[in-house]
Amino acid sequence: MTKAYILISLVLSLPVSIFGQTKDLVQTDGITTPIHKANIGKVTFMPKDIPLEEYKESDFLTSFVYTEKTNLIIRVFMDNSITNYLHPLAPELTEDELNLKGNYQFSFYIDNNLIYEENIHHGCGLRKSTTTTFRVPFIDTAGGDWWSVNLFERFKTNGGEKALTNGTHKLKVEMRPYVKQEENIEAKVGSLIAKGELNLIVKIPEITAKQIAIQSIAANSGLKISSQNYNKKKIEELNKSIAQNSFKAITSIIVLNNGKLLLEEYFNDANRNTIHDTRSVGKSFTSTLMGIAIKDGYIKDEKQTLNNFYELTKFSNYSIKKDRVKLSDLLKMSSAFNGSDSNSDSPGNEENMYPTENWVKFALDLPIDSLKTNGKQWDYFTAGVVLLGDILNKSVPEGLEKYADKTLFKPLGIKNYQWQYTPQKVVNTAGGLRMKSLDLAKFGQLYKNNGTWNSQQIIPKEWVNKTFTRQIQIPERENEYYGYLFWNKTYTVNKKSYEVFYCAGNGGSKIFMFRDLPIVVVVTAKAYNKPFAHKQVDKIMQDYLIPAILE
Repeated sequence: MTKAYILISLVLSLPVSIFGQTKDLVQTDGITTPIHKANIGKVTFMPKDIPLEEYKESDFLTSFVYTEKTNLIIRVFMDNSITNYLHPLAPELTEDELNLKGNYQFSFYIDNNLIYEENIHHGCGLRKSTTTTFRVPFIDTAGGDWWSVNLFERFKTNGGEKALTNGTHKLKVEMRPYVKQEENIEAKVGSLIAKGELNLIVKIPEITAKQIAIQSIAANSGLKISSQNYNKKKIEELNKSIAQNSFKAITSIIVLNNGKLLLEEYFNDANRNTIHDTRSVGKSFTSTLMGIAIKDGYIKDEKQTLNNFYELTKFSNYSIKKDRVKLSDLLKMSSAFNGSDSNSDSPGNEENMYPTENWVKFALDLPIDSLKTNGKQWDYFTAGVVLLGDILNKSVPEGLEKYADKTLFKPLGIKNYQWQYTPQKVVNTAGGLRMKSLDLAKFGQLYKNNGTWNSQQIIPKEWVNKTFTRQIQIPERENEYYGYLFWNKTYTVNKKSYEVFYCAGNGGSKIFMFRDLPIVVVVTAKAYNKPFAHKQVDKIMQDYLIPAILE
């Protein structure tokens, strides 16, 4: 055998990756349009969703007046799919393994300075195995729950907003593949897939004296006005930050001191008559109605188990452990159901419930999690609150909607509110109650009054005490707890601790009740599905409201 023959044999036996790219793992959608072929490797920008077949190079934005009231969408053109880009980084992994351990890395530059870099989660919704072009919004005025919108928000939160001062700035976006095989091992990042540039014209609106000024409290609020002093300068600073959009989508702030109206302010087109969609704030009302129903004798107590209300053997995945789920387990989010809203892969995740025809059946059909013990482990579980609402609806006279109006809303003088409903036309106790800001404040004050209103005991004092008890610790959150569908945390201001129980909903709406102070604070907001929604309300409380009120 000659040396030349041996050399040729060795070359032919070597992996393809030594002399070129690793062979593709999957067949892609290909490159099927002229515009795609002409723009491979580009991130392009457009002001609205233009279908690929109608998209022209004249639609590509080169400059953009940057506001949060206009849309900004990207369309990316690649010569392969993300799965095939990932394959050379970890050729030993299967297609499914690659799609679970990798995705795109996005890098954001402003004026050629790297501001933010993120390896987006593997679950972000791209058809990774085959896709060679895709479009997603960076700014979406319709409020869609896009991973990309949240990505752009995180870029802004992590230096982007600070870098985007008045004037024109160059935004550059770069995309690369990454694979992260082990939690404690750094991700492996591949070569550049696509990039794009856009001139952002930033026009920060001028803030007027009227926007900064503390808003006067109009007459006929139904509450007395407080004469308590507070730090007006702090509130003016807060108003300025809201006007500058440093705090986003805030719609109202109400403060009660000793049951009297200290502060009533509205923002972003809201006013006293606005009915706010506060999402899961409504869960706390479910706890209230459970306490009232126990007082009235329609529910024995919260120690009753599910088998008192349902014949559970008729539902899927029967287990005696399911029989033993107590109402209190559902009230403190600690049942053994295999349901977790924080885990997108959980069978009981709320997003799996909403498309179904019967939410109660969905919840009761769920299997039990063998790793959970009833009452011992906190896990946010919206479907469990649907069960509480159904139990109440079946137990009280004339159904829960009329019962709530008679026993809770009318005594508080709450007339203008809106329920959403389950597919079974039962009021949605998991977060479908909309209400005015002042009425939310009345609800908070009811708890500060130990359940009384105008000398009437609406909620038993014992139930208020149980609600304002740290029933269970919230995992991975230091010094944060859960009561009966109420949250608990402690703020520290000037080295002093201020414990609050509070209601909370998607978007950042909250009702705060201080444990040791006669203060109720309501914040309503529409930052739905935004990563900053709850953090910014904490900052408002920590840096502005608590220091101002307690000066």
